Amino acid sequence: MPESAIVSVLLHVPDWRAATDWYSQVFPSAIRVLPESDDYGHLDIGGVALEIVNADDKVGSGPAGTVVYWSVANLDAEVARLSVLGARLYRGPLALEDGGRMCQVRDPWGNCIGLRQHSRG
Repeated sequence: MPESAIVSVLLHVPDWRAATDWYSQVFPSAIRVLPESDDYGHLDIGGVALEIVNADDKVGSGPAGTVVYWSVANLDAEVARLSVLGARLYRGPLALEDGGRMCQVRDPWGNCIGLRQHSRG
C-alpha cells in the first residue's frame, strides 16, 4: 500500500445526528458537509473527513482497538474542555519520551478520542 495522508475517519455511534452535533462542538472549526443522503454526518476537519454513522450488528460503538490521535496545543485544557461537553478521561495522561504528553477520552457513546500534545522544546 502506498503511503498517503489520512482522508477519512469513520465513527460508529447509536445516533449519528446527536453525535454529529456533539463533534461539531468538539471541533468548532470543522466545516459541516451535507452528504447527498440523509444517513450519516460529515465534518471536514482540516481536510480530514470525520464521517459519523449509526452503529450496527457488524460494527458497534465503543473502544475497539483503533484510536485516532488529534494534535492539541494544551492537553490539560483540552481534556477540561471536552469534559464539559460530556467526554470522560479514559487513559493517561502519559508522558512521552520526546517531552510531549498523550491521553484518551471517551465520547458520550464510548468511542475513544486520542489527544497528543507535542513537546514545547
